[in-house]
Amino acid sequence: MYPAELVKPMREELTAIGFEELHSSESVEQALKKEGTTLVVVNSVCGCAAANARPGARMSLQNDKKPQHLVTVFAGVDKEATDEARAHMIPFPPSSPSMALFKDGELVHMLERHHIEGRPAEMIAENLKDAYNQHC
Repeated sequence: MYPAELVKPMREELTAIGFEELHSSESVEQALKKEGTTLVVVNSVCGCAAANARPGARMSLQNDKKPQHLVTVFAGVDKEATDEARAHMIPFPPSSPSMALFKDGELVHMLERHHIEGRPAEMIAENLKDAYNQHC
């Protein structure tokens, strides 16, 4: 587990733009039961989360269509919540960072680490915007 003071600014990059942090399996279950679209970001301390994932998620929200609900879990910190979120992302293997778009509780779009690592934030944002335009 990472120290709270280390991950605080990484958490705030998402909470400052409207993401709700989920810390328990119950909170993940409740979030994914909501009607409509929900973007789940599995946050991470790695460099690709800082350079690509979090900025890409932020840029993706500059779109006419966007998810109704924004939530995040932190891999290596919120183990219970992360495990529960990943259980809903099957058949995709666990990876962090990652992003999943759900519609009425069903997984409709997934970005795994290998889709994020080494790709510019703008490309990640465009990928998410395309998903929003299709599902939101």
